[in-house]
Amino acid sequence: MMYVSTRGNYPPVTASQTIGFGMVPQGGLFVPQSLPHLPAEAYRDITSYQQVARSVFEPLLTDFTDGELAQCIDHAYTPLNFDTASVVDMVDLDEKRTIMELWHGPTAAFKDIALQIMPHLLSFAKKKTGNTLHTVILVATSGDTGKAALEGFKNAPDISIIVFYPHEGVSEIQKLQMATTDGRNTAVVAVRGNFDDCQTGVKELFADPLLRAQLREKGIEFSSANSINWGRLCPQIVYYFTAYADVVRRGRIAAGEPVDFCVPTGNFGNILAGYYARCMGLPVDKLICASNKNRVLSDFFSTGVYNRTREFYRTNSPSMDILISSNLERFLYAMTGGDSGQVGAWYDALAHTGSFSVDTATRRAIDEVILSGWIDEKQVCATIDRIYRTRGCVLDTHTAVGVALSESFTGRDRKTIIAATASPYKFSCAVLGALQGGVVTNEFDCIRRLASLSGSPVHHALQGLRDRPVLHDRVIDTGRMRETVLELITTLR
Repeated sequence: MMYVSTRGNYPPVTASQTIGFGMVPQGGLFVPQSLPHLPAEAYRDITSYQQVARSVFEPLLTDFTDGELAQCIDHAYTPLNFDTASVVDMVDLDEKRTIMELWHGPTAAFKDIALQIMPHLLSFAKKKTGNTLHTVILVATSGDTGKAALEGFKNAPDISIIVFYPHEGVSEIQKLQMATTDGRNTAVVAVRGNFDDCQTGVKELFADPLLRAQLREKGIEFSSANSINWGRLCPQIVYYFTAYADVVRRGRIAAGEPVDFCVPTGNFGNILAGYYARCMGLPVDKLICASNKNRVLSDFFSTGVYNRTREFYRTNSPSMDILISSNLERFLYAMTGGDSGQVGAWYDALAHTGSFSVDTATRRAIDEVILSGWIDEKQVCATIDRIYRTRGCVLDTHTAVGVALSESFTGRDRKTIIAATASPYKFSCAVLGALQGGVVTNEFDCIRRLASLSGSPVHHALQGLRDRPVLHDRVIDTGRMRETVLELITTLR
């Protein structure tokens, strides 16, 4: 399997090379040249998450040996890393809807599933390509990716990691999870701005050929742990197959019957993994893209116009507070049949004018796959309260966006699987406020009170967090990301 640029500006590369690069050096993202078909017997009757992962990875990461893939999988998906043997738990909400719990890893967010295996994939990729450079992972996070990446890459040999997050734009729990991370090779920096400022700054560093050349002379290279890196996105495909197999095995649907997946969406990586699973033969009818008040994706899917020049809102689902959804580029490449020239023109317009419009044929192709909508903060709180009162299930604020939107499509004759992207304890103040009313601000008190109210155990990632020392407290302006990276690189090696 070879990988090509969404903008046609780089020669095809192997899986190992694309994982090492992170993103296309000249701008754009790597995508598979084609997508393999996965037969039903490769996932439907298999109960081992690890075995399904091998079935998915083998045709996509073809320059990795079976033994290398097995080693990566066996190191990532263990009882030490995940508090459920199945890695992903499935909880029925009602007859037509099932929750896919993706937050049982070491940082209580869905990013763990990919970021526990990605460092192992990257280490093998470096060996396979003869890469002896010191790799600096640059991460822009809206809250969850940062900690998951830090845990995955902490103390990894020949790799350092620098995480940027929006100052005052994440929850207190998310901030403390990152700021208390130890490890000789980790750095965390708050940026006075929003997630898009962090993400744009990281992309500019990647796309700076002079900087990359200067660092290469010093034996250093950049890579990414965001979902712009195929090594991060590819592992997310796996749980769509295991989720489908679970609902078939439990008799919720017949084998081969199509389902819908509803995904709370910010950077479009998680839902894109569902699209790739669909392309690989998983019986998926529609992917429901659930946005919060920052509804740039919902507006795009309803109008065909992507416009990032709009008011930015800080909401109670902060990991979705994003106006530039990077992985949409990969999706549009697929929707145009691989027209890299058109994709490049759209993203050039986005960079220079803040918007672009897709053609009628592309809109029709999108409509075959995507349903979309957005949920405001009042609806999020009402949904958390109602689902707890009627079902005894506690949702986090992001999952509540997906659950609320799924109710807009209850007239569809499809089983819907909803991605639960974080533990409710990770956003305890917002969740407790939704359940009891009023404004609550002490996150650790909220965790205690939420545990007492719900009777569910506190996620292990958050236990003792308040007592850990803060090791990272740097705050910078957006214009200082470049110099900060250059300064940190000298201290992390």
